[in-house]
Amino acid sequence: MTAMHPIIAVTGSSGAGTTSVMRTFEQIFRRERIKAAFLEGDSFHRYDRISMKQKMAEALARGDSNFSHFGPEANLLEELEALFQTYGETGQGRKRAYLHDEREALAYGQPPGTFTEWESLPEDTDLLFYEGLHGAMVCDGVDVARHPDLLIGVVPVINLEWIQKLHRDRATRGYSPEAITDTILRRMHDYVRFVCPQFSRTHINFQRVPVVDTSNPFIARFIPTPDESMLVIRFARPQGIDFPYLLSMLHGSFMSRANTIVCPGGKMDLAMQLIFTPLILRLIERHKEALARRSPSRTFLPPALATAVPELTSGALG
Repeated sequence: MTAMHPIIAVTGSSGAGTTSVMRTFEQIFRRERIKAAFLEGDSFHRYDRISMKQKMAEALARGDSNFSHFGPEANLLEELEALFQTYGETGQGRKRAYLHDEREALAYGQPPGTFTEWESLPEDTDLLFYEGLHGAMVCDGVDVARHPDLLIGVVPVINLEWIQKLHRDRATRGYSPEAITDTILRRMHDYVRFVCPQFSRTHINFQRVPVVDTSNPFIARFIPTPDESMLVIRFARPQGIDFPYLLSMLHGSFMSRANTIVCPGGKMDLAMQLIFTPLILRLIERHKEALARRSPSRTFLPPALATAVPELTSGALG
């Protein structure tokens, strides 16, 4: 964690809705004129689609039916941590993209399921934004979670997560329901061991809870809409969070615990805008202050939010 070049990481399982959260952050960055470098977690998979199928077949032949993208063996976690550390210290690093479908692959003239070449991150960015499976990963000597300045978990209740994955993979990736179900089952072991523990390390968690019947997610015809859901927002450290203000701005919300606010699911974007905008602005202030200390000739805006927004390391986000 460093003030020099901030890192924001959104972590969640496949089908959790992290991509939708990324769009909210894009709106904040655009409105506040913040230049962000974007990093996709899937680009740190170890194998392309064909190689991954081969590795799964080899694992199954050994009696291992749990080999999946959720586990460390299938990902470049050391490289991900190294990138976070390098960016935090220098504002630089290298990234690539994983091409999920024909639409994404068309621009590169490559088959879907392959990686693009590694390339440098854009110059002079204000922060790094990561969205993927392992933003708060800790395992086998790798500690990705120690680097982000702001860690966010996106965690729908499990049946809703499965419904979203089933509908997404059918609609955008052409997978059969049987193939998607097999993937869910294969990943469950790693989901419990490596994905769930990350949400105990995040600073803020967003969990969408449907208020309609999702008892059998494998036959659900529709994804529950935001208005058919409630949103549970948990702060790891609630000190400095202005809960009365949030309650007044999020109509229909209430406190369920001292560190947890519940609001209608349709207000998720508004809730994120209200919560994250001042925190991001504080990160940018610290970024500018750190650059000014390193280069005294550079000018920057004086801290305007220091009394309004707590320090991320010692206040609301710990």
